Amino acid sequence: MAANSTLIGEQGYDRAEELKQFDDSKLGVKGLVDSGLSSIPRIFIHPPETLQQLQPTTRPDAQPIPTSGRRSSIVHQVSGACRNFGFFQITNHGIPSVVLDRTIAAVKAFHEQPPEVKARFYRREMIGHGVAYLSNVDLYTSKAASWRDTLLVKLGPLLEAADDVPKICRDEIVEWDGEIRRLGEELLGLGLVSEGLGLRAEKLKEMTCLGGRAMAGHYYPPCPQPDLTVGLVSHSDPGVLTVLLQDHIGGLQVKHDGAWVDVKPVPGALVINVGDVLQIISNEEYKSVDDRVLANPHNEARLSIAVLLNPSNREGVFGPFPELVSPEKPALYKEFKFSEFLMRFFQKELNDKSLVNYFKLH
Repeated sequence: MAANSTLIGEQGYDRAEELKQFDDSKLGVKGLVDSGLSSIPRIFIHPPETLQQLQPTTRPDAQPIPTSGRRSSIVHQVSGACRNFGFFQITNHGIPSVVLDRTIAAVKAFHEQPPEVKARFYRREMIGHGVAYLSNVDLYTSKAASWRDTLLVKLGPLLEAADDVPKICRDEIVEWDGEIRRLGEELLGLGLVSEGLGLRAEKLKEMTCLGGRAMAGHYYPPCPQPDLTVGLVSHSDPGVLTVLLQDHIGGLQVKHDGAWVDVKPVPGALVINVGDVLQIISNEEYKSVDDRVLANPHNEARLSIAVLLNPSNREGVFGPFPELVSPEKPALYKEFKFSEFLMRFFQKELNDKSLVNYFKLH
């Protein structure tokens, strides 16, 4: 934090003070947009090396995987995507399109409430709370803030404090959690992911990888200078899998073979990301993917809803599966408690792989 306290660049620019003013206002990025500004505040301007890489250089050619049909074919496709891309899209997942639309609309409605209503949920600590509204979880550790606001909801193991969820989106989020649990059972509990590693179907479920569910409802307001900032910096997700519902606007990109590629929204599809924990326990058979979101250049807000599937046994010990370790491919990571993994995640900025690299054996 010491570096943030110095005057940087233009005379009178105190980054630490501007961050605090923005945070204390509890207005979020949506509040800045509503104020009518025509240029973004200095704290949101990213360094040149980040901005130079904002344009995609290629387009993805992977087609969505339908989760219906022959099981062996689905397992093969899921395994190939996890090994080669670190993400995939799925269709025919059994969640009605009306539920997808209703969930997006409800989270959008939360973010578009008057600021004094949202301010009641604004907090940076979720200890003792199941819900938090904030802008940039890494606001004070990142090099530059990103152009988005987020509603965080702790869903699992059980959504015990459903009454804490804002009423305007409560029923929809409870319903969404039920759909994600069912889908998670199919992906993790019934073995679509683990069988592709040659493991027992129920292996990941036994490790409580379905239990620790956390939702992030991201709101990306229109940005007056989208070429100077980002919606979400390059990062890999910390959990086992991430299930992402995005609206029709787009902006999500993933890194593949050193190039950023657009993940265009497919009506009715869900995006599934491999997380760092799955990369570690698979001994890098599966790869966590670097993804990012461009700042929103459109006149309407962009919405996405991510649910991270994490182990609920935070004191459980995780490391490469013994079945995937051999003299030809020794263990690439040391063992750790998931509580230590989470602690390190919240102490760092989002835009690097220092988390997974910390646990790597050299």
